[in-house]
Amino acid sequence: MIRVIGIDPGLRNMGWGVIDVAGSRISHVANGVCVSEGADLGSRLLSLHGQLTRIMASYRPQSAAVEQTFVNKDGAGTLKLGQARGIAMLVPAQAGLSVGEYAPNTVKKTVVGVGHADKGQVLHMVRMQLPGIEIAGPDAADALAIAICHAHHGGASTLAQAVARASA
Repeated sequence: MIRVIGIDPGLRNMGWGVIDVAGSRISHVANGVCVSEGADLGSRLLSLHGQLTRIMASYRPQSAAVEQTFVNKDGAGTLKLGQARGIAMLVPAQAGLSVGEYAPNTVKKTVVGVGHADKGQVLHMVRMQLPGIEIAGPDAADALAIAICHAHHGGASTLAQAVARASA
């Protein structure tokens, strides 16, 4: 079994979701949203770093995945999102994990079956694949979708195979 964390980067709200993967079976462990605090950008990034570091220490994932940033019309907003994404990549790297990266359309296509699905469709399909869970909000649902995508695209199963070979 491999524990995977999916992270949906955001400067105000950074979603996270942890699943366990055993072959083709996935099960929910936890999910939530890190809400940044502070008046300036540096304080907000530090807040996100501290919260995500505590989550990594609590759940001890063995694999991580982050959604890639897409460039939108607002260049300044894209740059700020990129800085939050840097935190989302840095914290798992500090824990010794390699980080899988997935385009938003890849995540949606994997989980929903359509690359241009809306947040409501993603939330619905995450609930279908992880029945009975309480999801902390759309950002947490997106993070769980990222973790599920990582599990389906070999990020988690490749790690599981490597661990099995190493311990044999």
